[in-house]
Amino acid sequence: MRDISVEKIRDAVAVLCREACYYLPEDIVQGFHKALETEQSPLGKSILEQLIENAQLAAKEARPCCHDTGIAVVYAEVGQDVHIVGGDFETAIHEGVRKGYKEGYLRNSVVGDPLLRINTNDNTPGVIHTKIVPGDRIKLTVLPKGGGSENMSAMKFLLPGEGVEGVKKFVLDTIDAAGGRACPPLVVGVGIGGTFDKVTEIAKEALLREIGVHHHEPHIALLEKELLEDINKLGIGPQGLGGINTALWVAVETYGCHITALPVAVNIQCHAARKKSCVL
Repeated sequence: MRDISVEKIRDAVAVLCREACYYLPEDIVQGFHKALETEQSPLGKSILEQLIENAQLAAKEARPCCHDTGIAVVYAEVGQDVHIVGGDFETAIHEGVRKGYKEGYLRNSVVGDPLLRINTNDNTPGVIHTKIVPGDRIKLTVLPKGGGSENMSAMKFLLPGEGVEGVKKFVLDTIDAAGGRACPPLVVGVGIGGTFDKVTEIAKEALLREIGVHHHEPHIALLEKELLEDINKLGIGPQGLGGINTALWVAVETYGCHITALPVAVNIQCHAARKKSCVL
C-alpha cells in the first residue's frame, strides 16, 4: 500500500490545467503540419499556418492557445494499492481545478446551476471520471473541453439492422451539421455500444488517443480510416471556410451492448485538442 496525499493530487491537477491550455500536444501540432502539406484551399492553408504559429506563441509565452479554456474534464486512473490520505479525493481534484485556473489566469467558463446561469468564477466543478486499476500509482489526465465543439456533439440509438452504414451516416450527418461552429480541423471521438451513459463516456475517452494510433481491432481501424476520409470529403475545411482537412483524426471506441440496441455517440473536439497527463 502506498500513501498519496490529497495536496499532491490537488497540485498536480492545477499544473495539468495550466499546461494543457498552454501547450498543445505534439501529435496535434504535427497533425496541423500534415494537413498543411495536403490542403488545397489557399485560405485553408493560411488558417493552418496561423494555427501552427498560434500554438508556437502560446507555448513560448505560456499563455492559452484559445480563449475558451473549457470545462476541465479530469480522468483519474487510481491504483488499487494506493491509499489517499489527508482529505477527500474528489474535493482535491476540484480544488486543483480552482487553483490551476486562478493561478494560470485562465477563463472561467462554468456556471454552477445550468438554469440560473451564475458563473462560479473559478471554473469548478470539473467533470471527474475515475477508474480503479492495478498498481500503486495514480495517473491524472486533464482534458479542457471547449463549448463550441462540445455543443456540436451528439448521441443516437440506431436500430441494430442499420449496422456500420448507419453508424457512418450518423457520424457524417453530425459533422456536417456542426460545420464551422466546432472550430475545425477536428479530432472526432466516436463511441459505439454500451448504454445511454456508457456510449458518450467512451466517445469522449476516444479523444485521449493520439493521432496515428488506430483501434486494435482491424474492422474498427478500417472504420476509423473510412470515416476520416468521408469527413474530409464534406468540404468544410479549416475553420469551416472550405478545404479538404475538416478532421485531423477519427478515433472509435466500442463496448458491448443489448441485443435490441446500437447506440452511437460523436464527441467532437476542436482544433485546440488539449490534454495533459502525469503519474503520481
